[in-house]
Amino acid sequence: MDLLSLLREGELTIEGRLVVASNLTLLGRVTHGDASARCVYKPVGGEQPLWDFPDGTLAAREAAAYEVSDAAGWHLVPPTVLREDGPFGAGMCQAWMDQGESDLGAGKVDVIPASAPVDRWLPILEAVDGDGSPVLLVHADDPGLRRLAVFDAVVNNADRKGGHVLVGDRAVAPSVADVVGVDHGVCFNVDPKLRTVLWGWAGSALTADERSELTRLRALVDGPLGATLSTLLAEEEVAATAERIDALLARGTMPSPEGRMPVPWPVF
Repeated sequence: MDLLSLLREGELTIEGRLVVASNLTLLGRVTHGDASARCVYKPVGGEQPLWDFPDGTLAAREAAAYEVSDAAGWHLVPPTVLREDGPFGAGMCQAWMDQGESDLGAGKVDVIPASAPVDRWLPILEAVDGDGSPVLLVHADDPGLRRLAVFDAVVNNADRKGGHVLVGDRAVAPSVADVVGVDHGVCFNVDPKLRTVLWGWAGSALTADERSELTRLRALVDGPLGATLSTLLAEEEVAATAERIDALLARGTMPSPEGRMPVPWPVF
């Protein structure tokens, strides 16, 4: 049984809870015969209401984010499905990416002293820490991280925290990218919502590869990808996804914030 089928159809048992999450987020395991994998399970019934997203839609948005990443060939989102059942009802089920103790931000997003050298970093904003010392929010000038920034622009990610950037675990999913993103429940809004720690390339020209990938993805939104997204998102949200790709291609540059830098809080 392939991993997606295992996540969708395997017997789901709960092993623990991730208590720092704002919505009910459970660590589980899916099993079918000899096949077994750890997973994250977010039941629809455990979602907290949001003023700017329809109730009960966050799990489907997570699955839609995976579909976009997979269709584009980016593999930036761990395999993710929308399960029809589970111990707490229907919900999102995603392959668990095992991380080491030092992998917060995949080693590519950090907060450093303002006096530290930034030669290997792209600085995002200045702040002060809990002790009142000046610090910088930074991220690496990394191709995988940049691709994640392009992806976030496509799906209109309203919450790209540093802690949502992980190391891809190829022992679980061989095709997964070196850097992956998780927690995509607040994506695909029809209104501009991009909030991210990955602003280091704001305004820079899209590369030829990025333009090619976006062009191919745009065609898929008019075809099989759009049909899949229409089972997970509202019709106007699928149309808005196509419009965001069109805007990126027409502008030819990475998005730039208008006015104050929109970053999520907390940043990790």
